[in-house]
Amino acid sequence: MRAKLLIRFVLLLALTVPGFAQVLPGIDVLRARGFDTLRGKRIGLITNQTSRTASGEPTRAVLARAPGVQLVALFAPEHGIDGTIGAGKKVGTTRDRETGLPVYSLYGATRKPSPEMLRGLDALVFDLQDIGCRSYTYLSTMGRAMEAAGEAGIEFIVLDRPNPLGGQRVEGPPIEKEWISFVGQFPVPYVHGLTAGEMAGMANERNWLSARCRLVVVPMKGWTRAMVWPDTGLRWMQTSPNIPNANSPFYYAATGIAGNLGNLDLGIGTGAPFQRFAAPGIDAAALSRRLTSVFPGLRFGPISADGGRSGVAIGIPPRNGANLSALNIYLMSEAVRVSPRVLDKPSRDRDGILFKIYGSRSIESQLRNGTAPAHIIAGWDGPVARFRGERSAHLLYP
Repeated sequence: MRAKLLIRFVLLLALTVPGFAQVLPGIDVLRARGFDTLRGKRIGLITNQTSRTASGEPTRAVLARAPGVQLVALFAPEHGIDGTIGAGKKVGTTRDRETGLPVYSLYGATRKPSPEMLRGLDALVFDLQDIGCRSYTYLSTMGRAMEAAGEAGIEFIVLDRPNPLGGQRVEGPPIEKEWISFVGQFPVPYVHGLTAGEMAGMANERNWLSARCRLVVVPMKGWTRAMVWPDTGLRWMQTSPNIPNANSPFYYAATGIAGNLGNLDLGIGTGAPFQRFAAPGIDAAALSRRLTSVFPGLRFGPISADGGRSGVAIGIPPRNGANLSALNIYLMSEAVRVSPRVLDKPSRDRDGILFKIYGSRSIESQLRNGTAPAHIIAGWDGPVARFRGERSAHLLYP
């Protein structure tokens, strides 16, 4: 009995303690190689609170004391170097408490490193934890920084990290060229199944950038495409205020598009952001029953919310294979059917944020005309299949 308890304890420890991680991020691989890629170079690091080794050390602290490496500047994406600034709010240039280095903002006066910021650097290093959805801005920051590195003639080095949604889930609407923006930087499906290193390679080789760069990817060790975050053994670090938990990327994929309608409650500001959907006039019980039949394995429960809104609380097991992007369409379709005015806000929005995130303005007319959700979703099949074929040459992991 004692032996069995000891075995169970060791297995539990292996799943919960970072030192037992199944996956080693790029920073750990780089350190194991003696920082060979960075030796003798003056570098800038694009980083935030998610940039850590498997044991939890900040990447910037590791590189600041790495032998033969000169870390001279830091760069922060949306949400700032500590990840505490709200979505869409500008980030200012600061000084890092950890290293004393300047932290240049890439979500303030500019979203692309300026020549002045890069002056004297030999390489720009990217180490951020992405969440696997096209509209999340960390890989957009990477793309703009790759362009800047190419224009400056310096190396761009990606320290790779897992895609928390896994490497097999590819789904969602494509993006039309006119809607390419910082919340849709690359022509990929909404859920792309790529790591940052794979996206960097694909963008560089397929000329998705205004300037190609000298790209180096330091791959992970131990990651495979079938892994979702719980399989990695790594500790989750909140990537931004509304992505607090390891399961948050799944909910973002399922409701993040729908959240751009007006007068909704997605649970933003609570401990469970993106985990519910409530809008005016919805028959919560009926919607819960319908979604349960369409998305087997996901959980839906009727809820009431403030302001006369009602809808569903959502439960997503991380290994469930349901088309999460498709859930957005069913939710939006029902909200517009019972209260067409929820489309007024995105229709008047000069920035067209819904259309930038969805990738097309066609969604507005489809929802207004009552197009069946299954028909809208079927329109994604061709682009998703083409993308799967295109991306195969750029995959780094089995």
